[in-house]
Amino acid sequence: AAAAASAGFRLTAVRREPAVRLQHGASGLEPLAWSEDHRVSVSTARSIAVLEQLSDVHSGGQDMVIHRTAVPAPAAACTLKVGPKKEVAECKEKFASSVDPTVSQTFMLDRVFNPEGKSLTPMRGFKYSSWSPLGCDANGRCLLAALTMDNRLTIHANLNRLQWVQLVDLTELYGERLLEASYKLCKADTPCGGLGDFPEFQRRHSMQSPVRMEWSGICTTQQVKHNNECRDVGSVLLAVLFENGNIAVWQFQLPFLGKESITSCNTIESGISSPSVLSWWEYEHNNRKMSGLIVGSAYGPVKIIPVNLKAVKGYFTLRQPVVLWQEMDQLPVQSIKCIPLYHPYQKCSCSLVVAARGPYVFWCLLLISKAGLNVHNSHVTGLHSLPIVSMTADKQNGTVYTCSSDGKVRQLIPIFTDVALKFEHQLIKLSEVFGCVRTHGIAVSPCGAYLAVITTEGMANGLHPVNKNYQVQFVTLKTFEEAAAQLLESSVQNLFRQVDLTDLVRWKILKDKHIPQFLQEALDKKIESCGSTYFWRFKLFLLRILYQSMQKAPSEVTWRPSHEDAKILISDSPGMGSTEDDQEEGTSKQASKHSLGDTGKGGDIDDTAEDSLHQSSDTGGREPMVEKLLEIQAQIEAVEMHLTREHMKRVLGEVYLHTWITENTSIPTRGVCDFLMSDDGYDDRTARVLIGHILKKMNKQTFPEHCSLCKEILPFTDRKQAVCSNGHIWLRCFLTYQSCQSLVYRRCLLHDSIARHPTPEDPEWIKRLLQGPCTFCDSPVF
Repeated sequence: AAAAASAGFRLTAVRREPAVRLQHGASGLEPLAWSEDHRVSVSTARSIAVLEQLSDVHSGGQDMVIHRTAVPAPAAACTLKVGPKKEVAECKEKFASSVDPTVSQTFMLDRVFNPEGKSLTPMRGFKYSSWSPLGCDANGRCLLAALTMDNRLTIHANLNRLQWVQLVDLTELYGERLLEASYKLCKADTPCGGLGDFPEFQRRHSMQSPVRMEWSGICTTQQVKHNNECRDVGSVLLAVLFENGNIAVWQFQLPFLGKESITSCNTIESGISSPSVLSWWEYEHNNRKMSGLIVGSAYGPVKIIPVNLKAVKGYFTLRQPVVLWQEMDQLPVQSIKCIPLYHPYQKCSCSLVVAARGPYVFWCLLLISKAGLNVHNSHVTGLHSLPIVSMTADKQNGTVYTCSSDGKVRQLIPIFTDVALKFEHQLIKLSEVFGCVRTHGIAVSPCGAYLAVITTEGMANGLHPVNKNYQVQFVTLKTFEEAAAQLLESSVQNLFRQVDLTDLVRWKILKDKHIPQFLQEALDKKIESCGSTYFWRFKLFLLRILYQSMQKAPSEVTWRPSHEDAKILISDSPGMGSTEDDQEEGTSKQASKHSLGDTGKGGDIDDTAEDSLHQSSDTGGREPMVEKLLEIQAQIEAVEMHLTREHMKRVLGEVYLHTWITENTSIPTRGVCDFLMSDDGYDDRTARVLIGHILKKMNKQTFPEHCSLCKEILPFTDRKQAVCSNGHIWLRCFLTYQSCQSLVYRRCLLHDSIARHPTPEDPEWIKRLLQGPCTFCDSPVF
């Protein structure tokens, strides 16, 4: 039975191209992190490399589409604020020249006191990075918290997709808070010695040297307005663990824009000496949410610290800390993951806490019953012969992945029993996928489709490599069938949030050049039985990929300039009156140039051969392919039109609900109504009833849009653009169908559609419409 169970979980890892080479070596613990919006951050010695995975419907290449940016490390070293500058300089000089070697050597060799290096190499690079939940920045995407080697903690946002912007420096802000409080956590604290005392000098540095930081989930707070009304405001917490065991909990209002979005900062004493790692514990029981912070120590203990969340709706906290592991066994806790699961036997939610301790995995199952909080814990041994260097978890099904530096990855699948749980585990040898490699970090994609791995060359013939080339490589963890089934049964119903799954589907269709029959049939059944537009968007995605797979790859590189075209255009231009002989000479020259240029390129010879085959074949062989492409294109247009009409109905519904007089809205209501009713074949009773109510409210008035250049009326004849009688063309916003009469507008991530920017005079409901994702691909708008 055990053999059958393990055989059912058998995983076949397949390499996924391309491998991304890093410009600098990986740095810090857990150097790899994968965000909910499908961006991989890699901490390196000079920057954080960010690799964004896209499921591009406009590309026919089978490789993963990766958009690459970077967060550079600050040029200046970070100096912690421990007192007035003059006094700090005097103390440093005093400690460096002290006759007591325990003081002078400790001071000179401590990189917290001397971040710029002097006699030592400067501390460059990043120690750790952490992604916020989806929906925290101004575009509704993830924020990146970055911790440098010299203890600078900053928060960054990628607002225009090309450049990362630093929003706030939390190390500087926290130093100012401590300075104002005279470096006392509470007023009852007894005053410590002066800065000239070396222990006090160390204490002030350790209380603001971050070890790790982690984001909580998005929670709701209540904000009181000027008229004493309460409104719900989204907020997120960032917990920062310091060297002395203190935890600073920052609360940010969403969307996070910078220093002005900071609501509060509270400091908690954990009581753990030499802390090493941090994780949030968020538990939901009978619609009551509980939260805490799981802290691990370099000496071994693990415990949950209560967090009292003020003004946060529906949150409760523990009355006292809960010790998960108390033995001081000198096994350092390197990584902690907390996974919410559903207990099939107890019929309730539970939390699985997994921690990497040396070569072992410590696990703890937390379950709230009528008797109180139940804690089951144990260790999984025999996984690795070397210490675990990185651990990641698929939070959808609780699968945990661990890796050691020798290129071995373990997959641990939790299986519930009557009492607690057990783990089925299997070995993934990366040497079978990438060859002999050393691993430095792993991260699993949000939906569990891919595993990202940082690798360098392993030993060859018993010798270590002379140079290390750091690469981020990708391995598939799911088959195409599993990815398709997960997309069909998705509770998220958003293609953008499942990019890793859609990329597996895209890869399969591009390879096979057809949509599998079972997927087509299952999707058609979903569309018939369910009115959700998600399945229509999924169908549009499949058709677009199929269309790309049918397209013939260009025989030449598109960016390379072709110098022959100019000569051909001159000889063929009607004004030149070229003879037939001249034209033949031009074509022969062109052919000879192609043959000379292609001899140096092995990849283009096959393409030209394919061209000649297509040209020499009879037209009967090419017509079915053209007909197939036209048929797919017609299906794409039909699905796009269906999605457009559904969104138009939503916009008209908002117009009807939020306007007393339709003149108050800038949305072309009459044009949208006429466009919906223009097709005789479109018979939607909901749309007809809604349009009837709106036209009754409009009372034969039109309120048309006018061209800003010539003041002529802009008719609504096309959903994508508006053309006035003088030929001025304006693109239409796909979210509100207004004409974008400005030079600046936004585009969705996959460049499907454009949208206008919100203006101060827009009412709240129009601003809410403009915050929506693309109606075709679910991607956010920039």
